[in-house]
Amino acid sequence: MDSDAVMRADAVALADRISALLTVVRSAEAEIGSLLVEIESRGVMELFGYRSAARLFEHLADVPKAAAESVVKRARALTPGRNLDGSPVAAVAPATGAAASDGRLSTPMIDTIVGVMTQVPPEHRDEAEQHLLTFAEDAGHKQVAALGARILAHLDPDGQAPDEVEPATPNRELSLRRKRTGVWELQGRFDDETGTRASALLDSLAQRRTTDEGPDVRSPQERYGDAFSDAIDLALNTPDLPMQAGERAHVMVAVSLEDLKSGVGRAILGDTGTMSAAEARIHACDCMLIPAVLGTKSEPLDLGHQRRLVPPGIRRALYLRDRGCAFPGCHRPPRHCQGHHVRHWADGGSTELGNMVLMCAHHHRLLHRSGWQVRIAADGLPEFLPPVFLDKRRKPRRNNLHQPLPFAA
Repeated sequence: MDSDAVMRADAVALADRISALLTVVRSAEAEIGSLLVEIESRGVMELFGYRSAARLFEHLADVPKAAAESVVKRARALTPGRNLDGSPVAAVAPATGAAASDGRLSTPMIDTIVGVMTQVPPEHRDEAEQHLLTFAEDAGHKQVAALGARILAHLDPDGQAPDEVEPATPNRELSLRRKRTGVWELQGRFDDETGTRASALLDSLAQRRTTDEGPDVRSPQERYGDAFSDAIDLALNTPDLPMQAGERAHVMVAVSLEDLKSGVGRAILGDTGTMSAAEARIHACDCMLIPAVLGTKSEPLDLGHQRRLVPPGIRRALYLRDRGCAFPGCHRPPRHCQGHHVRHWADGGSTELGNMVLMCAHHHRLLHRSGWQVRIAADGLPEFLPPVFLDKRRKPRRNNLHQPLPFAA
């Protein structure tokens, strides 16, 4: 067995052990919750002399008061109880409580489902809870929250109109300069209206990523740096961008054909910068960087342009089919996405709908660099195969967050 196979086997074994321990921990937490509800039913004061089950648990577990109160509140929502007079107290989400007892649900997942169920009218709770639990089997808690929002919107579609805000007098300054190290520094000052709009834009783009690949460990500064890069991509994608010397704004990237195919080596970025050949391979799929592919004698073999690799017609078809980033659990809309070749065009892949998938910049990079794989299924829709350490069966996953197109029955 080669070293790569050994490392993969070790990764699977470690992930399996963590999953097994998580099941034990979650099951134990659920049992603790049910015991606290039982104590409340019998009388905390009578049994232990404490005023509440939360105060008792605070001392038993040596946890902060707020944490103890959260545990008791969650337990009440999951476990049927009794008042001191013997009258029953129904649980808000009893089926979720049963799943929690089996160790199948994380605390954020439980809180997400309970949060939705508390807003669902009692006559619709059983059906809504079953939908959420079924979806939770193959999705993260943020995806379940999105489904819950849809359920609530269906049950109560009325919303509030946004307030109108008068724009302030513009007062804006900005400087952008490149250091010798290749790092760019940005400094500026803006009026309140512009700053508010910029903050709203970056806040929306800097949200923690909602996918099945695990928690988003980026720092706030890193998330906002990535958000600024995404905002630039959005601006470059607009058809209303002003022309420069008769062309839309663009950046030229020069890379050898061999480096482009292998992903090893460097590429020239613009006039003075550099980037890895692996990055150039990602951008060659579809973006505002114009790939100039060079031969062994640095002669141009292929000079792309912004609309060659993914023509407007195919891009519109991708928008309609994928409805946004197709990676499981990603909420990014089409305007934040790039066209990815399932089989890279440098390897002979064609630029046609059956070989393309819409992906945001982050998941586009993840696909190029990780064990995830994408393919077009028999029904013509993209599906993703997770790495073995996430799912030994490599069961195909799809993104169910985007609103599907309406079709006549």
